[in-house]
Amino acid sequence: MGSRWPAAETRLKPALIMSAIARPLCRLDELEEGRARGFDPLAQGRDSVFALRHDDRVRVYRNRCPHLDVRLEYRKDRFLSADGQLIVCYAHGAQFLPATGECIYGPCLGQRLEALPFCEKDGWLLLRMPEELPQPG
Repeated sequence: MGSRWPAAETRLKPALIMSAIARPLCRLDELEEGRARGFDPLAQGRDSVFALRHDDRVRVYRNRCPHLDVRLEYRKDRFLSADGQLIVCYAHGAQFLPATGECIYGPCLGQRLEALPFCEKDGWLLLRMPEELPQPG
C-alpha cells in the first residue's frame, strides 16, 4: 500500500508525523507576520486550506467563503488585503478578521470562515485533518 503523504512531506522525521490524521503544512518560521499561505493537504491540485500569522498568532482556515462557497484567493497565496490586516474574498470583496474569521464587510456580514484545528510540533505547523476536506466550487 503506497503512502498517502505528498512527496515533499515524506522528508519529515517520523516523530513529526503524529498520526494518520495530522498533516504537516509548513515550518512555522516560513509563515511570516501579516502573510498567508495556501496548502493542498490532500494533494488534489487546489489549496483547500490556508494559514496565516497575525499579531504573532497562527490561524488555519478552510479556503472557502461562507457566502458563495468559492475559494478566497485570486492567485496563489493572495488571501490578505495589501496591508495584511484583513482576509479578503476576491470573488466579491468580503472582508474577514484574521483573528476570528468573522466577516466585517460584504454579503456574508457576521458569518465566519471555518477555522480548522492545528498544532505546532518541533517547529512545524500540523493540520489535524477532518474526515473530509471538500473543495469549494
